Amino acid sequence: MISLRALSGADLEAALDDVAGLRISVFRDWPYLYDGTLDYERAYLESYRNNPGALLVGAFDGDRLVGASTSTMMEDHAAEFAAPFAERNIALTDILYGAESLILPAYRGQGLGGQFIQYREAHARTHGRSYVAFCSVLRPDDHPLKPEGARSNDAFWRRNGYAPLAGALAEFSWKDVGDSAESVKQLQFWIRHL
Repeated sequence: MISLRALSGADLEAALDDVAGLRISVFRDWPYLYDGTLDYERAYLESYRNNPGALLVGAFDGDRLVGASTSTMMEDHAAEFAAPFAERNIALTDILYGAESLILPAYRGQGLGGQFIQYREAHARTHGRSYVAFCSVLRPDDHPLKPEGARSNDAFWRRNGYAPLAGALAEFSWKDVGDSAESVKQLQFWIRHL
């Protein structure tokens, strides 16, 4: 039986290394191909400590963290993500940013992703936000590391009311699996008006 719960205080603190491990594991796969390190992840996740606008939802199989969803107020997240919204006259203070949803492969297809979305949207409403947005990495169809039969999450996101925000792209850098240095990636914003 998988249980979901929003984590705060000591529970959040206790889960951060496991969330870091999930990010490294899940994002190593297609399409992110992220070659992450525990030190980087620990620094990245600092923004969730003592941040009343942050949300960390854990999915647990017994005591084991098998999934996690993180969100912050858009203005608390990476500055690189602000420009596409300013160009569309959407105030950052109206947006909850869904930073990531991570689910180990063996636990996918059981409804956890939809439940993560429900937690995010409830959190957004609690904080007076009108939108929830997230972004997904763009990779060419002929990328040499794309697995045969790989499919995107686009249909799932659309079923849950999200759509790409036309022309709203962000750029972010990370090191791909097999590369020796970081490179810039384009990410497409998806958004839903609540």
